[in-house]
Amino acid sequence: MNDRQIIELFEARGLVDTSLGQDILDEINHSGKDIGEVLADFQVIQTRDDMWPVIASELGTQVVDIRNWTPPEALLALVPAGTARLHGALPVQFDDHGLHVALVDPLNPQTVEDLRFALGREIHVVVAPDYLVETKINECYGGEAKAMEDILSQFEFGGAADGSHDLEAEANSAPIIRYVDLVLYQAIKEKASDIHFEPFEKDFKIRYRVDGALYEMAPPPPHLALPILSRVKVMANMNIAERRVPQDGRIVKQVGERQVDMRVSSLPTQHGESIVLRVLDRSSVNLSLENLGLPEHIYDYITETIEKPNGIFIVTGPTGAGKTTTLYAALRRINTIDAKLLTAEDPVEYDIDGIIQIPINEAIGLDFPRVLRAFLRQDPDRIMIGEMRDKETATIAIQAALTGHLVLSTLHTNDAPGAVTRLIDMGCEPFLVAASLEGVLAQRLVRTICKDCKSPYEPTEAILSQLGVSPHELGDKQFHTGAGCDSCGQTGYRGRRGLYELLNITEPIRELITGRAPSVVIKQKAVELGMNTLREDGLRNIYQGATTIEEVLKYT
Repeated sequence: MNDRQIIELFEARGLVDTSLGQDILDEINHSGKDIGEVLADFQVIQTRDDMWPVIASELGTQVVDIRNWTPPEALLALVPAGTARLHGALPVQFDDHGLHVALVDPLNPQTVEDLRFALGREIHVVVAPDYLVETKINECYGGEAKAMEDILSQFEFGGAADGSHDLEAEANSAPIIRYVDLVLYQAIKEKASDIHFEPFEKDFKIRYRVDGALYEMAPPPPHLALPILSRVKVMANMNIAERRVPQDGRIVKQVGERQVDMRVSSLPTQHGESIVLRVLDRSSVNLSLENLGLPEHIYDYITETIEKPNGIFIVTGPTGAGKTTTLYAALRRINTIDAKLLTAEDPVEYDIDGIIQIPINEAIGLDFPRVLRAFLRQDPDRIMIGEMRDKETATIAIQAALTGHLVLSTLHTNDAPGAVTRLIDMGCEPFLVAASLEGVLAQRLVRTICKDCKSPYEPTEAILSQLGVSPHELGDKQFHTGAGCDSCGQTGYRGRRGLYELLNITEPIRELITGRAPSVVIKQKAVELGMNTLREDGLRNIYQGATTIEEVLKYT
């Protein structure tokens, strides 16, 4: 169902007028929200699911409640698995009048014709929320691996793959739509953070990243690469005819009860476009500082620092180290009615109520420095900068901190002391850095051992020497690893946690910064003053049985 169809239906029934209909469509494109949610926001309906009775009444049928209902085997047998998945059809009842089915897309008359032809019986449509129909089909007709086979078997005679058709028609053909939906559904169910579609000379790979490691899905036939990639681009509102330049887009998908936001990026390669979807998990933005697993002294330090009236607090680490999650958790902590919070992000990853968030758009000249200069005229108390990339951004951040604002930001450096020298290398004056900086938190994410298959083991001396630990120092400390079981997909790991290194900018450290001391010297002084390095925090997690030696060696 496309959104315009639904809006036209609401217009025809006099529930919205043309200009409101256009406003709703604009809001859907802008916010990436689901149409039901936007209709509720505009108070056209009360809740998201109130859209379905309107659709049912248009079709002259009724809404059925399938939430806690399981179809009997005899009923499922009337619609083969491949047909059910291909057409998004769930059999609901069979009587003298024919077969009653709930469809993922009840507004498509072609689906009814195709089902009538494929099953050789009269078809009647009933209506249920599309995400529930989708979930029930997956529940009733076996798991995802079976689903992939069912869908791929439809391509033999689906005609979508001979390459002679119009690309848009191919991308919108039923088998391609169902296949891409299944790939996304499976990856999201496995809690993937990224989904990669990668064309090569002889094959087409689909991989997804879970807990920082990449896994490959069963690959589709290479000749389906173009229609599959085009389908993803259609979903992300990207130009499918343009394959020579990189593009960005966004997909919002209802998976079961939750809404999943995906950022889409395409890159032209030698053998076609490589497309990566970044899955933004809204549950991670609901994390509070308490749930991040911070060591107690770091938790106390952060809660104290973010309450300060001014200064800069930096979180540093490589891409995907959870810096944004930590900053969002800090922002949620200080997001109170008596404080004005502004963020400049590229792009805004999650919406947080009560915080004014500005997306950076360099194409129209809206870069970090320009937004920050405007910020200071907006009477903020606290400012978050997505990333300090250049001298101009860093200089304005320092000015903001010195004129009574608290600034939170991220940097890409290997450790906490490295952030100080990075700011000076950018061209910031050392005495200003020393005066404005309050603290730097470096972090990494390591995979945690699966609780179901965790077992103790004896590491070799060679591995211990890599860690910088001698067997004599160990005493009775135990090491653990994951043997691999069904609940962790045989990897031995499930979930991730942070390793942290906190550089508190005290007077001795300020003196070193002002004297342009190299980061090695700052690090030695900080360790002398009690700083735990990332490696030491890694060891703490190993001894607690939370992670393995291999993970700590890989990230520190």
